Amino acid sequence: MRKQDNDLLTKTDAGTPMGDLIRQYWIPAVKSEDLENDAPPTRLRLLGENLIAFRTTSGKVGIFEHHCPHRCASLYYGRNEDEGIRCVYHGWKFDVSGQCVETPTESADSNMKDQVRATAYQTRERGGLIWVYMGSAEQAPELPAFEANALPEGMRWVKCGLRECNWLQALEGDIDTAHLSFLHLGALDAEQFPPGSPAHYFQKDKAPKFEVLDTDYGTMYGAYRPGDEGQMYWRIAHFLMPFWTMPPGGPLQNNIIARAWVPVDDEHTMFWHLSAPIPDRPPIQLADNKGKGLVGIHFNLEANQYHDNDWLGRYRYKENESNDYGIDREVQREDSYSGIDGVHMQDQAITESMGKIVDRTKEHLASSDKMIIMTRRRLMQSAQALSEENTIPAGVSNPEIYNGQRAGEMIIPQDADWLEKYQEICQESVNKETVDASKK
Repeated sequence: MRKQDNDLLTKTDAGTPMGDLIRQYWIPAVKSEDLENDAPPTRLRLLGENLIAFRTTSGKVGIFEHHCPHRCASLYYGRNEDEGIRCVYHGWKFDVSGQCVETPTESADSNMKDQVRATAYQTRERGGLIWVYMGSAEQAPELPAFEANALPEGMRWVKCGLRECNWLQALEGDIDTAHLSFLHLGALDAEQFPPGSPAHYFQKDKAPKFEVLDTDYGTMYGAYRPGDEGQMYWRIAHFLMPFWTMPPGGPLQNNIIARAWVPVDDEHTMFWHLSAPIPDRPPIQLADNKGKGLVGIHFNLEANQYHDNDWLGRYRYKENESNDYGIDREVQREDSYSGIDGVHMQDQAITESMGKIVDRTKEHLASSDKMIIMTRRRLMQSAQALSEENTIPAGVSNPEIYNGQRAGEMIIPQDADWLEKYQEICQESVNKETVDASKK
């Protein structure tokens, strides 16, 4: 990869091709539960912009550029009161649309308030999330229409965590299926898993073959390995414009999941996980644990998180580069391939170890990287088409193209058409009521 291509893919400030591309879409910003009515504003950084978020008495949400347009004092120190945010410097007040509604330091006959607006972004709330639209269109597009974005309360998980590296290398880890057999399960042999189980197949053959496709909504892969006699085991996953993934964490029939890798700035990413609840049980059962147990296989996404009040203070992990992510070398020798506890933290350590922004000119890509190669190309082409020809990218004006997609595993006859089988299973499994709700 050329340096200029890597820069195009990784830089997301306003005015950059990739930054302008991502601003065409709705962006997950804050958990609904994190903003209480009349509570103090919260610091929020997205796409390199320092913002504040607050919820009014009536429940409306405002997301602003944090500088007051009067004298540029930070509205983070403002008062959330009476359906607006009031700057404590001179008392100027703004409603959630950014319109100035009071200028108490001006004379009673002044029309100054009618001429001043804070930089405010449109917001919506759905699925336990507050979404923000940071683009320039007066009419924001519809929210993305996929199942995990419309699950009812009590039937959904909304999890997040800060990853301290560029958004693209974090995302690429989620569309790389080949590392599963090593980073997460490298200490375990195929014989330790029940015959006929997915883990038995992907530990028996650690070099999957790939079918990778360009799609209306992004890219998808089918990674396949031999199953039992006459069968093929497939793992299917998606990249959905501009920063969404659907990883294969279970059977296609019930794997309702979507993940967003949102640029906080060019060196930090907020990971969002939307899914149906994952049962609180070990996800992989061993036929013979040989004393190894299930070290490092659990999927606790929010273990050992903490918060502080700076721009990068939300959902950080106590295990990080400064303490080597809690690696235990003795455990690594005896029980766990990585010595790092938990699938999520293993991914965190590896993607952050590449550096804040990985230098892709040093890579040597291989056949197992087909999905990553195609996804990079799709992103570059989309960003360039928007920048040079004002071509609106996929999913902005037609969010229905996300409908009906699932990621997951399937075992099918060896000579069957994998794509036909995938589509057949999705048509039978996708909750039509949920998809319809996601369009509203």
